[in-house]
Formats: sequence, structure tokens, C-alpha cells
Amino acid sequence: MIADAGFLPFPDALARAGALSFGQIRSATGGVPGAVAEAMRYAVEGGKGLRAFLVIESARVFGIAPDRSAPAAGAIEALHAYSLVHDDLPCMDDDDLRRGKPTVHRKWDETIAVLAGDALQALAFQLLAEAGCDADRRLALVSGLARAAGLRGMVGGQAMDIAAESAADPLTLAEITALQAGKTGALIAWSSTAGAVMAGESPEPLRVYGDCLGLAFQIWDDVLDVEGDAATVGKAVGKDEGRGKATFVSLMGPDGAKRRAEELVHEACTSLDVYGERAECLREAARFVISRRN
Repeated sequence: MIADAGFLPFPDALARAGALSFGQIRSATGGVPGAVAEAMRYAVEGGKGLRAFLVIESARVFGIAPDRSAPAAGAIEALHAYSLVHDDLPCMDDDDLRRGKPTVHRKWDETIAVLAGDALQALAFQLLAEAGCDADRRLALVSGLARAAGLRGMVGGQAMDIAAESAADPLTLAEITALQAGKTGALIAWSSTAGAVMAGESPEPLRVYGDCLGLAFQIWDDVLDVEGDAATVGKAVGKDEGRGKATFVSLMGPDGAKRRAEELVHEACTSLDVYGERAECLREAARFVISRRN
């Protein structure tokens, strides 16, 4: 019988994960003077903490208490924040708004934004080295996150996205799916399997869950870009259509995209059957992904 490590309903579990992960980042940067440390903390404020939640809740499924998984949760939120800071830069998406606030390079400048992003990426691996598990499992977490964040994951997906903007022909549905599996899905998949890695258990059911969840998340982002408003979403909307970019919505239509997201969430929830009621909070998270407004 695996001991319960603090089950909470999804909204409370999400809030706990955010507080724990952001606490790790604030603690690591606390007492460090200067704009870079301040910008690092600013970059993580206001986030949902979904990736941290996935780390903490996947660990809880295997009886790992939140205080032991908190460093890994902080790591993924630090790395995610770095990616957003750099993604918002003028050389990338050139965004002025993130989470309803000025982007880091607008509040400070591009130099501070680059350095803050670099420092957040480094902090992610520092925190992983402190994860509450054996050394070989910490190494697996580090190696897995490096792959998920790098050329075969998030960075590779971002490069594909940038290249698509100047391509003669819009991307196909299969190409967009592959792009988003790297740009968005890789970090969500890593987060979803982190608990199994920490426990030394097979990550495969959670890998299926994470893959489905990551794709559903991006499809819903495309829906929000068409149907949402900037005040609620917390960033500019309608940019993909303005640039003529192919998206899940442009290729499948709003209703088709929503149906596909719902199918993916069903598949994600079904993959958790092996864990029974211990995974109910993860199922709630999957349903949240396609009901959120931002």
C-alpha cells in the first residue's frame, strides 16, 4: 500500500505546487542584489505552476511527499520561465505582455532579459541536483530535462516554429503536431514522468498521459488565440492569424480543434487507469487544460 503524501483537490494542489516551486526559486535568488535576480523572480510570478503540479502530483502517485519533489518542481518552473523570457524577446516573438504584465525585456531591457533567462536555465539544473531521490535517479532527471529542453525538444520546436514563418508553404497538421511536441509538449511530458523517475518506476503510463496533455494544451492555446481576449489570456491574441501561420485551429477549424483536444484529454485520463484513485488529481488537471481561459 503506497502512503498518501498529502492529497488535495486539484485547485488546492495546483496552488500548493506553485507556492512550493516558486519558493524554491525565490530562496535560491534571495539575498542576491541587482536587476538580474529581481528579473528572475519577476519572470516566475503569476504563472499557473502547471508543470510544477505535474511533477509534485506524479511523485505523490508513488508516495513521494511534496517537500521531496519540490526541488524538481522548482527546476521545471525555472526552465519554463527562462523559455518564456527568451521567447518574448524582439529577436523571437517580440511580445510586450506576458501574464498580464510587461515582458521582462520591456520592464528592464534586452540585456537583463537574456541574462535572467540564462540564469533561470542554470538554476533549473542546480535545483535538480538537490531533488529528493538517489543520485542515479537525479542524473536521469537531469539528462531527461536536458533532452526535453534542447535540440530534440523545446529549442528544436522553437526553431521549427521560427522557420515556418518564412517558409513558402504553411505547415501541415502532421508538421505542426511534431513542432508542438517539441516546443510545448516535451517539458510537459518530462514533468508528467518526473515522479516515476524519482521513484524508480516505469514512466510509460505517465509518458502517454504527458504526451496527450501537452498536445491538448497547445491545441487549446490555439483556440484561445482565436477566441480569447488579451485581458483574460494575459498576452496578445490573434498574432498567429495576423502572421498567416498555420495552427490547429486554422487547419481543423475551432470545433474540430476542440474535439481533438477533448479526445486527447480522454486518452490522457485513460492512461492513468493503472494508478486508480491515486491519479484522480492528474485527471482533473487534464480536464482543466481544455477549460482554462488563459
